[in-house]
Amino acid sequence: MIFDGHAYCFPDVRGDLGFKTPEAQRIHVQKSIANHQIQPWRARDHSPGSTAPLLDLEHWPSNESVVDANFRPTSHGRYEWTIDGEDYIKQYFPPSIADMSYPAQNLIAEMDYANVSGALLHRNPYLGIGNSFITDCVRQFPERLYGIAHVPEWRVAEEPEESAAEVTKAIGDGLSGLQFLTSQIHLYGKDPDWQGDRYSKFWDVFAGLGVPVFFSLNVNEPKREPRADHYFAELARLMRWMERYPDVNVVLTHGFTWGLFSEDEMIRLPEKVWEPFENPRLSLQLLFAIALGGKWEYPLPQAVPVFEECVQRIGADRIMWGTDMPIVTRHWTYQQNIDFVENHCAFLSPDERDLVMGGTTRKLLGLE
Repeated sequence: MIFDGHAYCFPDVRGDLGFKTPEAQRIHVQKSIANHQIQPWRARDHSPGSTAPLLDLEHWPSNESVVDANFRPTSHGRYEWTIDGEDYIKQYFPPSIADMSYPAQNLIAEMDYANVSGALLHRNPYLGIGNSFITDCVRQFPERLYGIAHVPEWRVAEEPEESAAEVTKAIGDGLSGLQFLTSQIHLYGKDPDWQGDRYSKFWDVFAGLGVPVFFSLNVNEPKREPRADHYFAELARLMRWMERYPDVNVVLTHGFTWGLFSEDEMIRLPEKVWEPFENPRLSLQLLFAIALGGKWEYPLPQAVPVFEECVQRIGADRIMWGTDMPIVTRHWTYQQNIDFVENHCAFLSPDERDLVMGGTTRKLLGLE
C-alpha cells in the first residue's frame, strides 16, 4: 500500500491563519515568501522579478525589515505585491489552488485517483498555526489521513510550558507527532540553539509523549552565508538533540538541502551529512520533486544515484517517500511522484520499494 509521508491540507490563506493579529500574520507570511526560492515575475510582461524589495535587510530580522508593498495572497496559488507602481507575482501554489485553500476532500480525491492509501499531513506556519484545522482533517478521514502537531517555534524559548501544553493537547486530540521547523526561529532572530537549555522544558515534556518529531532544517534566510556552514551547524544541533533524547524517533524532512550540493547535473553529498544517521532512530524523508523539479526535468535522472546512495547508506527501512502535495504539482503530477520511484529507480528491490513507498512511515506511526 502506498502511503504519502509528506502532504498538506490548509485553510484559505487569505483568511485567519491563527496569528495573534492580521499584522503579525502579514509580517510572517511576507518574510517567508520573500525568502522562498521560486522565481516571481512582473505582471505587466512576465519578465523576471525579485522578492528582494520585500525586505530591508539592514533591519533584518526585526519586523521593521518588512517593506510596505501591499503584499497579499490573491487567487490561483498566487502571492502578489506592488513596487514603484509595478505588480509582481509569485506562483507559490499551483494555479489549480483557485481559492487559496486545500481541504481534506481535495487531497483524498487525489489519493483515490493515484491509489494512495494514506497520507501524513505536515505543517508550515504560513499555511496556518494552531492544530484544530489539521485535527479536523484527520477526524474527517480516519485511517486515511494522519497529522503532525505544530507549535510556533519562535515562541518556544520564551513560553516553553505553554508550548509544551499546546503540543500535548494536540497529541491527545489524535495527532501523530510534531513538526519543528528550525528556520522559523531564525526568521525572528530568536535564540538559534533549539536543542539548548532554553528549550529543554519544552523538549523534556515532548519526549515523554511517545511520538516522533519531524525536523525541517531549512537555511533559506538572508544573512546566513555561507549557507552550507549554517546547514552543518543545524545537523550538529540535531545530533546533540538526539543524544539528549535517545528514546525519541526522529525524521529529517525533505531529504537534505539538495540545492547546496547540486551542480553540473549531479548531486554530491559531503560525508558530514551522514554523521547524524549513525543514530538508528533517525530516518530520512525524501522529496526530490519539490526541491529539484524546477531545476531539472522529469523523470529527474540526476536524483537516482543519490537516492540509491541513501538506501545503501542507511537502509530502506529508514527512508520514507513523500510528495509535498499539492504544492509539488507546480512541477509534477501526483502520479509522476509515484512513477519516479516505481518506474525509474530500478536499483530498489520489491521489498525496499514497499518500505520506501509507505512501509517505513506506517511503522513509524505505529500502523503496522
